[in-house]
Amino acid sequence: MSIQINYKNNSLKNPSANLVLFTDEKFNISNLKKYTSNSEFSYISDLLKTNDLKKSLLVFELSSKKKIILISIKKNLEIYDVENLGAEFYDYINYRDKGEFIINAESIKTEIEDFIGHFLHGLRLKSYEFNIYKSKKENKIFSINLIRNKNKKQIKNELRFKAIEEGTFFARDLVSEPPNVLNPKEYSNRLLKLRKLGIKVTVYNEAQMKKLGMHSLLGVGRGSVNESFLVTLEWNGNKKDKAAPLSFVGKGVCFDTGGISLKPAKFMEEMKYDMAGSAVVAGLIQTLAIRKAKVNAVGVVGLVENMPGGNAQRPGDIVKAYNGKTIEVLNTDAEGRLVLADALSFTEAKFKPRFMIDLATLTGAIIMALGEEYAGLFSNNDDLSNKIFKVGEKVKEKVWRLPLHNNYDKLINSTIADMQNINYSGGAGSI
Repeated sequence: MSIQINYKNNSLKNPSANLVLFTDEKFNISNLKKYTSNSEFSYISDLLKTNDLKKSLLVFELSSKKKIILISIKKNLEIYDVENLGAEFYDYINYRDKGEFIINAESIKTEIEDFIGHFLHGLRLKSYEFNIYKSKKENKIFSINLIRNKNKKQIKNELRFKAIEEGTFFARDLVSEPPNVLNPKEYSNRLLKLRKLGIKVTVYNEAQMKKLGMHSLLGVGRGSVNESFLVTLEWNGNKKDKAAPLSFVGKGVCFDTGGISLKPAKFMEEMKYDMAGSAVVAGLIQTLAIRKAKVNAVGVVGLVENMPGGNAQRPGDIVKAYNGKTIEVLNTDAEGRLVLADALSFTEAKFKPRFMIDLATLTGAIIMALGEEYAGLFSNNDDLSNKIFKVGEKVKEKVWRLPLHNNYDKLINSTIADMQNINYSGGAGSI
């Protein structure tokens, strides 16, 4: 799939190109007459009388070579809705082999700033494909000629959109790779390439982590032939700011069999996604670097593979974490918290950040509580939690805060260590 977006102010002169115009929510086309011929306008006007006007996108075939696509701008749209419109338009063109489309931004009537920028952003995000392992690739080529005059704000937005898209696609590529390719070593090598963007990348191998006392993280990877790593990604975009950096920590279990506490075989192939939290962290730091964000931020990812083997961690083992706490491992499939325990305490000690946000595909128990609509949020900071909740509602990446009451602590008390890594008494599994 190739999408080429060009800026041309005279594209309407191409009589065979498909034309994309924007209308109000009732598909009122009275103000679009100047963009079409009289016959085209009459033809579309007649067809609109019999079409379902509740849709967002209507297509009118004028000939075998030319179509006019009307996109309805509903009332009270949010930015997210505009990006969804772009995604919907991509779904339409994706069924074609190739084509040229003229998007006339002059026909847009809305109060949303840089509507077309957000529209194209949604289109490009939806166009992502991961097909590097397909022997036959579809060679679809679409040319989009955009009619608009750009101002400084829109140019700045384009750079921001590009940074977000590249960071998002980097994260998606990491998550999509098969586990026989993206082992912890390969993952760390790909992160090292981010140095070319000005990101300081530091890789800690097993010997270094052992010296630091990260036995909680190291225990998870013991059963794998692949070495475990901890990687830090530092972006110093505001060298004048001496305040503590923002920090983001990600779970990077490149494949999770469950270890000795083996998972069921059905759907185990999906456990290559157990490093998605770390991919988000890597994509975020990359995005900050591409857009040269004036902020200081650090990303920390623990990269391991949780496998059964002769040297694998056993249920009943006790390990000492980086912060000196001892953990009785009752279930080796509760491994993400063991990785994050060391990654979080190391981040706190080394970088002394303003706050830490960790991202993880941590437990199926959260789906039992919230289903697929919300991610679980656990925090000891009310202000930060409220901000994350509000922005999540705005961009439709919703979170729901769950309690961290002291009374829950007894559920992970161990009789022979400081704590155990799972609650077997029942209930509150994700907490």
